[in-house]
Amino acid sequence: MLKKILPILLALSVVLAACAPEAAPTMAPADVEGTAVSAAFTMVAMTQMAIPTATPLPPTEMPSPTPLPTFTLQPLMPTLEPLLMPTATSAPSDPNNCLKPLNVAEAGPTNPMRIENTSGGVIQWLSLNLATNAFGQCGAMSYNNIPINGKKVIALPKGEWWAWAGITYKNGSSGNASGSFTIRQGDADMLRILVGKEVIRALP
Repeated sequence: MLKKILPILLALSVVLAACAPEAAPTMAPADVEGTAVSAAFTMVAMTQMAIPTATPLPPTEMPSPTPLPTFTLQPLMPTLEPLLMPTATSAPSDPNNCLKPLNVAEAGPTNPMRIENTSGGVIQWLSLNLATNAFGQCGAMSYNNIPINGKKVIALPKGEWWAWAGITYKNGSSGNASGSFTIRQGDADMLRILVGKEVIRALP
């Protein structure tokens, strides 16, 4: 009986062995390392390919230089028309204006006069002014710094005279004197011009 079953068991085992799935072949360690390295390089390559390519920016146009505005310099000072200078004259245009130095040479005959300071102070200035006389002349004559009791001899043309004086006294105060007198055409002797504290007069 056993001899009959054994051939059957062997045949079954052969059939089963043929139908059973084949065992997966085992890879060598070197093949495993090579496969892993290859896979890693493949992943790196795929990652680089996945990165979007940077699009280069268009070149920036350089602005062309704008010409600077030009400025017209204005003159610092306005243009002035030439000034017309008045013509100088030796005498006022008005012949009756007597505010001028007296032209003694054309004022006619003169008379000797003596200024006497009786004011008690120093005559700082004495102005003698001739009204228009018979020779058509008028104007002023002046004298300065006549001391106390001082005297001064002068010559004046004949005519009507007005006199003013500024006086300084010892105490530092000051005063004025004024008056008038006439030298007549017939006068020939010396006359005295007395300058007092307030009054000026002429006496023989």
